[in-house]
Amino acid sequence: MAEDWEMERLKFHEGLKLCVYVCPAGKKTIGVGRCLETNPLTAEEKRVCPDAERGITYNGAIYLLRNDIDKCKAQLNKEFNWIFTLDEERQYALLDMCFQLGINGLKKFRKMLLYLKLKDFKKASIECLDSNYAKQTPKRANRIARLIRTGEWVI
Repeated sequence: MAEDWEMERLKFHEGLKLCVYVCPAGKKTIGVGRCLETNPLTAEEKRVCPDAERGITYNGAIYLLRNDIDKCKAQLNKEFNWIFTLDEERQYALLDMCFQLGINGLKKFRKMLLYLKLKDFKKASIECLDSNYAKQTPKRANRIARLIRTGEWVI
């Protein structure tokens, strides 16, 4: 289940927009980084956000964010059954990356994931930064790499 502090951090990284906008990847997006093209609204979400193409309320954005976090967590638990051996902060680092890159994008970080599993956080953080992810979103990637290395969230 989505925690308030996780939602706040993702809002910090993604921003929150109540009207549809085009993200840097050229995709229609709304709320807190919800890509409408790759992650369309479910029937239940359409009941809460009936006219998303024209905009959503703040509560609608939070509803979508909670659902997106819960979906990412389920994917992480399925793909990486060792994730619970990590502390809460490093679990969040993977959640943040999954939220931004999708589970398939995260799975491409094979060396980083191996080092995380082995709890070699220094090497895992280096691998996090050796990526297009770090080139495309350097501030966010540096923050997440530091979180992986130290286990401490710093803005």
